[in-house]
Amino acid sequence: MSEITDQVSSSIEALTREFEIITHNLANVSTVGYKRISNAFSKSLEAQEAGTEEYSPGTIDLNSAFDFSQGSIVKTDRPLDFALYGKGFFVIETPEGQLYTRNGIFSTNQNGQIVDSQGRTVAGEAGPITIPNNAAISQLNVTSDGSISIGGTTIGKFRLVDFLDDENKLLPIGGNCYRMPEEDIEPVAAEHVVVKQNYQEASNVKIIDELVDMIMVSRLYEANMKFITAEKQASSSLMSVAMG
Repeated sequence: MSEITDQVSSSIEALTREFEIITHNLANVSTVGYKRISNAFSKSLEAQEAGTEEYSPGTIDLNSAFDFSQGSIVKTDRPLDFALYGKGFFVIETPEGQLYTRNGIFSTNQNGQIVDSQGRTVAGEAGPITIPNNAAISQLNVTSDGSISIGGTTIGKFRLVDFLDDENKLLPIGGNCYRMPEEDIEPVAAEHVVVKQNYQEASNVKIIDELVDMIMVSRLYEANMKFITAEKQASSSLMSVAMG
């Protein structure tokens, strides 16, 4: 197999991976707090489609990253639904260490502690946040900085963190949560985030954009496959000539 054919085969693998990423994004269009995965390669597709850049088989460079741009804020009127507006994450406590999420659909466990959908404790600045037994959830009030009170009495404050320029080093672990990599990065207190009670942050996936990318990926995949077919046909013709 020629060097150019090897490059084209590599491009086909990248395009297949890109297609998988797009379908994953589309599957999570309704997932609260979901952040789409994008590729540096995806951004160049638009330029190639518009004709401002020339595409040649074998030139695809796949470099995926999370797009942490803001999702739209949707009102739910549920006291334990929280949306984050701006840069930051809720902190989830687990036996394996802390996790970070933008999904603020919470509830309470049997001890009155605020927990996520999997029953894991949501971190407060001073430890778990516990709602008194004699208090109704409807009395819960959360201010924009994450301070939580019932009947005028403060019972805790969400721990909200930011990773600044390192947020794309976070590793997804499923369930719309991330963990820190082993390399040395540390979260800092989130300073530019607003907590909105009775709201959810929608996925930042834009269906039309994903479908456009899917069409372009399909076209490039077809172009690469045609190139390989032409190469094989040329090689077959040469072999026929050589064999007499």
